[in-house]
Amino acid sequence: MPHDAHTPNKVGTQNTKSAHLHAHRHGDAEHQHYFADRSQSILAWALGLTLFFAGVEVVFGFLSNSLALISDAGHMVTDSAALGLALLAQLIAKRPPTAKHTFGFGRSEALAAFVNGLVMLGVVAWISIEAIQRLQSPEAVQGKVVMIVAAIGLAINIVVAWVLSHDKDSMNTRAALIHVMGDLLGSAAAIVSGAIIYFTAWMPIDPILSIFVSLLILKSTMGVLKESFHFLMKGVPHHIDYVQIGTDLETTPGVASVHDLHVWDMSPGQPALIGHLEIDDLSAWPRILESIKKMLLEKHGIDHITLQPEVLRDEEFEANA
Repeated sequence: MPHDAHTPNKVGTQNTKSAHLHAHRHGDAEHQHYFADRSQSILAWALGLTLFFAGVEVVFGFLSNSLALISDAGHMVTDSAALGLALLAQLIAKRPPTAKHTFGFGRSEALAAFVNGLVMLGVVAWISIEAIQRLQSPEAVQGKVVMIVAAIGLAINIVVAWVLSHDKDSMNTRAALIHVMGDLLGSAAAIVSGAIIYFTAWMPIDPILSIFVSLLILKSTMGVLKESFHFLMKGVPHHIDYVQIGTDLETTPGVASVHDLHVWDMSPGQPALIGHLEIDDLSAWPRILESIKKMLLEKHGIDHITLQPEVLRDEEFEANA
């Protein structure tokens, strides 16, 4: 039976009851696990511009029979999907933690970036195959149409890239920006291709430039895939020295040994650390913990830590003595 409008559902009740469990108190990490202040207007504007011209370029790409223009149109269509996915991911990432997802949804941005990278690999593969076929059997291309449409596309891509460049903190937005930069290169290549064909009628330039642009995009795409995969697999942040952290912890006065140590990014740019410390005197733990927290924040930029103290067993104490 449908529940009354004034009666909270089960999920809502769970989230309300668990809200205090996610709260940060004095001494806890200062950041949140979600992006409450990240604006979606940047991606929304980029999506609108890209989606509009994607339709225009697809039509003229096929009408002019230019692979360079078709590949650029393909990039624009893919960019529209990528930007839409990026926008959706940022909306999801803004959601606060729940009883089912205690870390929040910040990882969704990296997932979207990874998916975008995989899609771009497919686009690059298609363009390369089509270009090889056209090198073997050149087709006539309307150079003038290609130049005009590609020039408009270049202008729009510059505007979109400028809009996206205002959000440098998001891995997902950077992935979308790579899509757009690839499109920008594609538009420039299409202009060159159209000009050469228009003035010289040398058709092979169209697939040649398409392959060149695809290789440039491939390099950037692999970088996004590598970064997002590392994040999704909870890899140690690139700017953090895991071994040095272990050494610094073990040399902290009062700490005998460290084990089960893990360092990862809970969300982009927000490293976290968990581990077990064996200490000589459990009563000294508050002082030891305060010293460790200060060291990790000042030296390694980590303020979200969870450490479990363990009293050094007698046999271990004798072995370390």
